Amino acid sequence: MKYIIGLGNIGPKYDKTRHNIGFMAIDAIATAYKVTFVPSKQFAMIAKVTIDGEQVTLVKPTTYMNDSGKAVRAVLDYYGGDINSDVMVLVDDMDLPFGKLRFRAKGSAGGHNGLKSIMAHTGSQTFLRLKFGLGHPDHDQQAVIHYVLGKFSQAETQDVNSMLDRSTLAITDWIQGDNVETLSNKYNG
Repeated sequence: MKYIIGLGNIGPKYDKTRHNIGFMAIDAIATAYKVTFVPSKQFAMIAKVTIDGEQVTLVKPTTYMNDSGKAVRAVLDYYGGDINSDVMVLVDDMDLPFGKLRFRAKGSAGGHNGLKSIMAHTGSQTFLRLKFGLGHPDHDQQAVIHYVLGKFSQAETQDVNSMLDRSTLAITDWIQGDNVETLSNKYNG
């Protein structure tokens, strides 16, 4: 079984915000495969789908971004699976230019609290991430918070939709067996 875990914050006030692009991407996959999310006891909304014979669980943690690891740990403990080989995390990245995608198979959290939480709860830094470039605002802390919790502008919508379309293709390629090197060559940049 494979797990696609989109990071975001729950609640209408966070819908369509930059920090919730992980949720937007996982919603795009659910729409493409015509599945719906249901609440689970594992601190997450779950949708199950079979893609090319592979069982895939789509996960949206309901713990808020900064405690995403609690849901990831609970889902893996309940359903089984290995953080290092069965999981792809969809996450925003302010250090990546706006509109870019990047696969990473390992590394630090880079200041992202959702990734920090997953690392703390799983004890691993070697899980696959698909990062969505947001670009970086002013380095002032208040500007950063306002930026990531702000909604995408009308001008950004086309690029956001393109990122979501490309991410759905990339995730399907991963499920079909593409490794991180192949995925990086196809989609990074």
